[in-house]
Amino acid sequence: MNWEEISFEEIENLGIVDPKLQGLFSRVANGLLKHRVMDREVVLANLQMVLEHPELFVKRREDKFKNLAKQIIKKRKQGAQEESGAIQHDLRSTSAYFKVFGKELIEPGAFAQMETAARLPISIAGALMPDAHQGYGLPIGGVLATQPDTIIPYAVGVDIACRMCMSIFDLPASTIESEKTNLKRLLMNHTHFGIGSTSKERLDTSVLDRREWNEIKTLRALKDKAYAQLGTSGTGNHFVEWGELSVQNNTLQGLPGGRYLALLSHSGSRGFGGSVANTYSTIAMKKTVLPRDARHLAWLDLNTEEGQEYWIAMNLAGDYASANHHEIHNKIARHLGVSPVMRIENHHNFAWKEQLDNGTEVMVHRKGATPAGAGILGIIPGSMTTPGFIVRGRGSSGSLNSAAHGAGRVMSRNAAYRFLDPKKVEEELRQKKVTVIGSGLDEAPMVYKDINAVMAAQDELLDILARFQPRIVRMADPREKPED
Repeated sequence: MNWEEISFEEIENLGIVDPKLQGLFSRVANGLLKHRVMDREVVLANLQMVLEHPELFVKRREDKFKNLAKQIIKKRKQGAQEESGAIQHDLRSTSAYFKVFGKELIEPGAFAQMETAARLPISIAGALMPDAHQGYGLPIGGVLATQPDTIIPYAVGVDIACRMCMSIFDLPASTIESEKTNLKRLLMNHTHFGIGSTSKERLDTSVLDRREWNEIKTLRALKDKAYAQLGTSGTGNHFVEWGELSVQNNTLQGLPGGRYLALLSHSGSRGFGGSVANTYSTIAMKKTVLPRDARHLAWLDLNTEEGQEYWIAMNLAGDYASANHHEIHNKIARHLGVSPVMRIENHHNFAWKEQLDNGTEVMVHRKGATPAGAGILGIIPGSMTTPGFIVRGRGSSGSLNSAAHGAGRVMSRNAAYRFLDPKKVEEELRQKKVTVIGSGLDEAPMVYKDINAVMAAQDELLDILARFQPRIVRMADPREKPED
């Protein structure tokens, strides 16, 4: 055999120019020669083959050149990422601090997702709300503060700006019984549910006049869809419902204490927002390459074109979602013949530029969490048969000025259909005097956590100003695919 050492120059002539790879190739090649495993010509031939077809060596169970092949594949993948503008990021070994509210109410999967999110190199702080459960990327009920020039589409959520809106009417709560037929008719005639649902009547389309629609290609392509779906509610846990609102004296901006008729709705930015989320989450995952278990937490840099486009689109989706609710409420109020005396609303799938108590600027993502800054009003619903609450935030730094956005699921949709007894669900609705139009077992009261336990776990974060009891609920047909 020929024991002459293979030089760095020969390795470079093969096409290996990276110093680290040259060193690795040299150690493997000359180690094989030193230990007389194969002769010089065979080693050089194998090195050439590794460069040309590294995947062949990786597939072999045992091969002297397998590690070299893996390094070649890794290097080429990194090169392709760099060429496309992608950057590989690793998670930190330690996580940013996040406070947990109602730990006993939260499933392990949500904890694991929050822990992963807190280990992102851009994460600064976080919080986990008592209604939290597992989702994609950031858990639903998760709050994450990141560096101010970063935004994570999946930490905002697929249904951008999903929100609550309540109209309070100066009519007694007993109207639900005395005008039940008419109130049901108003829901049937002026709400629209389903993935592709559209509305034929529009009262105010001014949100479609915004210049942003024409400035970004993605938004231009979605404008017609947004117009068609203005005033609709989608599927899943989205609803429009009549209920009884109990207000204590001097709690709601001078509204006298008493029991009022109220209309509550829950939905977001519809197909427009969903398309924006899908488009920019895909871009984020291509640009920001993370370990597999964290890939849905890929972020966009606000200093890039893609980051600015998403920021503009997200904020437009927020205004669209608000206009969407207003269409529903205004149509119903017009046909009811009574204007609301008060309207309260809030997002819970959104990102805001804010400051921590120490003045640090951050981007706060609230995925299924209600803004609860000092003095801020919000709505936290329960289930079909349990109360919702009008709340006022206390501005807690521990929760990043956030609170829960609802009761939170304890049962998957599939499990609900497997384990719940339809007769028991019907009996629960009958006892609570709740009429349901649409919906299915996957939205039955039993699939949600105890809203009173959720509220108790976050009593330091907010004050309860009023309670809302659902009585006539409209949701999508149970055959519709959930999109919440």
